[in-house]
Amino acid sequence: MNRPSTLTAPMRRDMSRRPRRPLSRLLPIYLLILPGMALFLLWTIYPLADAFVMSFFQWNPNPRAASTYIGLANYRRALLDPIFWQAFGNVFLYAAVTVPVQMALGLAAALLLNRSLPGRTVFRALYFIPFISSWVVVSFIFSYLFSAPQGPVDYLLGDVVHIVPDTQSWFGDTTLALPALMVLGIWKGAGWHMMMFLAGLQSVPPELHEAAQVDGASAWTRLRFITLPLLRPVATFIAVVAVLSAFGTFIQVFLITQGGPLHSTETPLTYGYTNAFSTFDFGYGAAITYIFAVVVFVLSMIQLRLFRREAAS
Repeated sequence: MNRPSTLTAPMRRDMSRRPRRPLSRLLPIYLLILPGMALFLLWTIYPLADAFVMSFFQWNPNPRAASTYIGLANYRRALLDPIFWQAFGNVFLYAAVTVPVQMALGLAAALLLNRSLPGRTVFRALYFIPFISSWVVVSFIFSYLFSAPQGPVDYLLGDVVHIVPDTQSWFGDTTLALPALMVLGIWKGAGWHMMMFLAGLQSVPPELHEAAQVDGASAWTRLRFITLPLLRPVATFIAVVAVLSAFGTFIQVFLITQGGPLHSTETPLTYGYTNAFSTFDFGYGAAITYIFAVVVFVLSMIQLRLFRREAAS
């Protein structure tokens, strides 16, 4: 059964008589859009499409030599590669540790800095500075901090506290390299979590806390039954973004450990990059990144659905 039109006959006549914009008026709009669209197509869409095609070939970097089409062989090779699965396990563990710790530290700092404390603006800025700092800069700083034997961390824990050997090689140990990178990720990302939680706290109506305080509710009770429930949508959004950011870990690993030692800090991105630009196996590197992209896409869809459910509840 056809639904009746909501437009009356005079309205339809008016719409049909409405003059269309001439091309001379639309041309400046298209000319303004063209440079950005051209750059997007050239530097984003084309490399993605080219890498996808490349993943089906035994790619020869020599432009004068032909590449060999091998179908899904690169994808089968990746799924049977133990280093590939080790890289996935590393990034899952990295996200499982860093995201909850960052959220907890960010929430604690936001609760403290949401109060009327002297100098809180300065403390907010100091807490947020690591997040806006360059990954390259902080990676080299942490590489020095954890270096042996002259690094401050090695000196403090080895020579002063005596809980580690005097010349502990943090980024050269298969059991300590990934935790050291986690410390870097937590330190750098906690400030962003603090700012997001602080924005959520400032949107909580103060009347609710005042009414609960009049009724005799303690600070812990107000936090548990008022603040935290109202922060659930913000926390879900933060978790979605933080997990995707953790899965995209690349710069600090590439600069500090290059995925070592013995692939203990390898991530899918660093493994794909190494295969593409160190061994020049571009087809296999492209297949690794596309498998990883599919996993991240599915994970992001699941998280977005949870976020929408939280926002609707």
